[in-house]
Amino acid sequence: MSDPSTDTDYLQLEIYPGRLLNPDTAEALLNEIAELEGVIRFFVHGPRIPKTVPYGPATGETVNHPARRIIMVAGQEMDLEVSVGGIRLEVADADVKENVREICDRLLPFSYEFREGLFIPTTQTVTDYAKRGPDADPLLLGMTDPKGKLRNKPVCILKKKDSE
Repeated sequence: MSDPSTDTDYLQLEIYPGRLLNPDTAEALLNEIAELEGVIRFFVHGPRIPKTVPYGPATGETVNHPARRIIMVAGQEMDLEVSVGGIRLEVADADVKENVREICDRLLPFSYEFREGLFIPTTQTVTDYAKRGPDADPLLLGMTDPKGKLRNKPVCILKKKDSE
């Protein structure tokens, strides 16, 4: 992934598969996207997979869902708490956009939608302000999970280690 900056003139893309991605496919796709130079930030979204049954006769019992597991993305562990139904990303230019499309064509053996638009807020939202305060990192704008708890890690930051 590229070095982040506060410039907001980036292309925003959405990859919307025709079905939910299994964790192995999601891991492979995210790793290839993360390796591209020019990818600023990305996040996955989809239906939540709870750790425990929230209500009913089995309230509090552990949910053993095969899609809820830890995946490795850019050399960092990420607890996959959703079934991946879409990926939104911000890229530097149209060349990177085409590279992302090629990766999707190669790794997704089923139909998907590939859209360009405005999917990630570029200004601070009320939720951003409430969770991170007035001096929040510009790269975290719009990356807040409104239903996430502060004690959880609602955002997994993937940064390359400086080799210097």
